[in-house]
Amino acid sequence: MAEYEACILGLKLAIDINVQELLVIGDSDLLVHQFSGEWATKNTKILPYMYCVQELMKRFTKIEFKHVPRIQNEFADALATLTSMIQHPDKNFIDHVPVGIHNQPAYCSHVEEEIDGNPWFHDIKE
Repeated sequence: MAEYEACILGLKLAIDINVQELLVIGDSDLLVHQFSGEWATKNTKILPYMYCVQELMKRFTKIEFKHVPRIQNEFADALATLTSMIQHPDKNFIDHVPVGIHNQPAYCSHVEEEIDGNPWFHDIKE
């Protein structure tokens, strides 16, 4: 799912800077082959990501996905190696935080000014 989220963020960035033609190079066999139309998706957890990427793909005049094995992607391989070297004691483990992408605007309540005169984020910042 992280690879799909990274792909979605990359596509949104490309759209924001008005890219019309895009070559997406990735080392995820699954992601690249699915969006190239070579493989089908069976995992229902991935379907929302698939639909989101497919909608974003419509914003480009040309988009192509190319697979590069990790062994040929030295930067990604170095990051993966560094990550595997970091030791996380069980007591410091951080639980997964689910992040959703919504296609409609979010609404929030009005926040009143704090009595102490500081902005709402003062305690967080400090």
